[in-house]
Amino acid sequence: MRPKKKQAASIAPEADIILSASNLSRRFGGVCAVDNMSFELHRDCITGLIGPNGAGKSTLFNLISGVDRQQGGSVFLNGADVSKLASYKRARRGMIRTFQLSREFARLTVLENLLLSPQQQLGEHLMPLVFRPSVVKSEEHNNYRRACEVLQISRLEPLKDEYAGNLSGGQKKLLELARTLMIDCNIILLDEPGAGVNPALMKTLTDMIGDLNRNHGKTFLIVEHDMDMVARLCDPVIVMAEGRKLTEGSFEDIRSDTRVIKAYLGGSLDD
Repeated sequence: MRPKKKQAASIAPEADIILSASNLSRRFGGVCAVDNMSFELHRDCITGLIGPNGAGKSTLFNLISGVDRQQGGSVFLNGADVSKLASYKRARRGMIRTFQLSREFARLTVLENLLLSPQQQLGEHLMPLVFRPSVVKSEEHNNYRRACEVLQISRLEPLKDEYAGNLSGGQKKLLELARTLMIDCNIILLDEPGAGVNPALMKTLTDMIGDLNRNHGKTFLIVEHDMDMVARLCDPVIVMAEGRKLTEGSFEDIRSDTRVIKAYLGGSLDD
């Protein structure tokens, strides 16, 4: 069944805007990877970000998440300016991202990868371990219980004791998304989640994203080349070309936009 999309209002109140970028720019030598890029993400929506290779999508992700520092413009998260915050500080404010290549801990099990994900655990510091062991133990118990829930949501429970390095590419993508659920976040940036995922696991991944959006209040920004996945999940869709925002709208609108066809597809989507 196709997930029900949440329509983004054409004019949304500020409270409905969870993330906004204004005039973001980033150059690498003589190449302008992101050029005065501005957009807004509406709360509880799944927004797609598409464009040809080299359009600047991953660089934009790096600027939004704080992996790279913008050379111009600003990023606001829940109304607060986070432009100067490091990526881990943005994560603590509720924005988590994944990468094109999964970054699992290969020599840890799937369950251990999940248990390692929560931020600022008391057991990471000496003083709580010495003077508040019961509190540390309680937190570890809660994290284990949450990890078991996430294993069920992500359908990775049968693999909980498998080393993460032994997983298939699609299973690693599921684990990457599952790890974000161990963190108290409300916006998730997914960089090509469908890359290298076989059709069976693609459906599982797509269903999981739709469920997290509908039933768990997660907002998504997704960079993806798989147009079936974009069409099924994303509304609205932002199109980038040459570091700039080309257009934005529903998938049905952008697929027939001649500018998109020329810049991104080189022909009809039905070809």
